[in-house]
Amino acid sequence: MHTPLSVVIGAGGTGGHIYPGLALAEALRKTDPDAVISFVGTTRGLETRLIPEAGYRLHTVDMIPFDPSLGARRYLLPADLVRAAKQAQRVVEDQRAQVVVGMGGYASAPAVLAARMAGLPSLIHESNAVPGRANVFAARLTPHIALAFDETRAHLPRARRHRAVTVGMPLTGAVARLDRQAERAEARRRLGVPPGARLVLFNGGSLGARRLTEAALGLAERWRDRTDVRLLVKTGPQALDGTRRQLAASGGAAVAEAVPYLDRMDLAYAAGDLVVCRAGAATVAELATVKVPAVLVPYPHAPGDHQFHNAKVLADAGAARILRDEDTDADSLAAVLDPLLAEPSRLAAMGAAATGGTHAQAADLLADWVRRLAGRSHDSTTTTTTTRTPIPTPIPTPIRTIETELAE
Repeated sequence: MHTPLSVVIGAGGTGGHIYPGLALAEALRKTDPDAVISFVGTTRGLETRLIPEAGYRLHTVDMIPFDPSLGARRYLLPADLVRAAKQAQRVVEDQRAQVVVGMGGYASAPAVLAARMAGLPSLIHESNAVPGRANVFAARLTPHIALAFDETRAHLPRARRHRAVTVGMPLTGAVARLDRQAERAEARRRLGVPPGARLVLFNGGSLGARRLTEAALGLAERWRDRTDVRLLVKTGPQALDGTRRQLAASGGAAVAEAVPYLDRMDLAYAAGDLVVCRAGAATVAELATVKVPAVLVPYPHAPGDHQFHNAKVLADAGAARILRDEDTDADSLAAVLDPLLAEPSRLAAMGAAATGGTHAQAADLLADWVRRLAGRSHDSTTTTTTTRTPIPTPIPTPIRTIETELAE
């Protein structure tokens, strides 16, 4: 009797953890259509909307963030983690999971610990150039560590650096397969971009970014009489109505459109000439893969300033410019954007400088790793994977040692 592949994925909080998890799920379903794939998250993040909308079941656990600002509450973290791990363990057992995957963020740590408690193999994926505290902890529970960027390795504990494997950032199929030039004309038609106009996308992350939205409003007012430029501004749902009112009042609506989400990022990238955005790991990987020039404004309060380090991956290659958040307004953006928009050759050179690496294949690479941890054979006829990831030998870490380190 055929036993379907069953995988539990821990992912939650922001889109930077959730979207790669969904891309992995998509890759697993591509070769195992009957696979049972469930997610573990919390009730506080975007997973409550994004995961059910994608057609997957979400199980929630009670977990507090891995946040140094907790102060004395950090001493409660070990007990909270163990409680959440026991909740996740019930999910793992109910789903008859064969493998557990942690995509980073505090919501995934209980899932990885649950796998350890249940005696199941687990795999973690770190999306950012600087690993989050939850994944630094989870790396002590499993020898299977996947990275989106080589730069992350230097920030891992020394004993684990050699065990990490760079697979890239798992991207959804529509973005990973995007042929920007082939789809550009249709994408611009669907987004209503006039012939000859250059489209600038403002993407503030999963919930939008006030700093970027305010800068876009200032630019729209400044450029309201131009016919050669258009702005598409993703505000997030909460800022949408206010942004639209301000665009109408300033006359900026003549050149700018505000939307709550960009659900079809493949269309936006195909139509766009330049992106102004935060530097979340998924966004940086998408830009590198689809080769769209960017002005990156790293979120200044990201743990370990990881968005700045993410941004440097593109900026050091010449594919992006970096503006600090505190320096970003309509004036500073205009000083950067005007020369670029005036010289298509400079935009083309920035796009050409982007190196996508293995991001487009990362979901397949990670899915192949998951299947082999589950004892499944690899079917090369149904996946684009060309290189297998190694499976390191486990080096267990006592649970008591882990609990002590969490409270430090």
